[in-house]
Amino acid sequence: MSTSQSKPSHQIGMLWFAKDLPNLCSLAGLLCALLGVYFAVIENFPAAVIGMIWAVLFDWGDGIIARKIKGRTDEQKNFGAQLDSLIDMISFGICPAVFLLSYGNFSAWFLPGAFVIVATSAIRLSYFNLFGLVDSATYKGLALDNNIIVFAFVFLFEFFFAPAVFSIILYTMFIAMAGLNLSPLRTPKFSGKWFYALIVYTVILTIIYCWILST
Repeated sequence: MSTSQSKPSHQIGMLWFAKDLPNLCSLAGLLCALLGVYFAVIENFPAAVIGMIWAVLFDWGDGIIARKIKGRTDEQKNFGAQLDSLIDMISFGICPAVFLLSYGNFSAWFLPGAFVIVATSAIRLSYFNLFGLVDSATYKGLALDNNIIVFAFVFLFEFFFAPAVFSIILYTMFIAMAGLNLSPLRTPKFSGKWFYALIVYTVILTIIYCWILST
């Protein structure tokens, strides 16, 4: 029996996987998501959005890096997939849920919406871990990272609305996207040149939100 087919050995240390470059990229995304949670809790919402959109960029980047590295073992690939899924739960489930709660002043009315965001993330990621892509370039349902890409743009218009009104807009938007996340709708898997578009999008939004913070 080959090494790739045998049961993974517990002799491999946990930190051995952490130094794998794609996993370092994933952990950088986790740090961004944690910053997003932190800034959302202290109600620095523009800074929170910056953390959230950078978490998306690192989430895209880890897969690209992993595919470019030759000779990675099955253990490294499997560990990376598990790590990526767990971090996605935080980046695209916990983080936006906390943001919504904080923007709604932690009112109990926002708890159902926060739960829908987290539950949707758990269901979708579990489904994806079991079935994967429909084909090499197609998801079933809207991918969770797209929620943040849309949200980061929509939040630019916050200043045109009263906070109470905009909180309802955010609430409605997240619920609608949760429906799309779990729908049978087939959506494209953005990769290749789209990653460079995401880099430009992330940098532009970061500059805009930094300007908002400075004013």
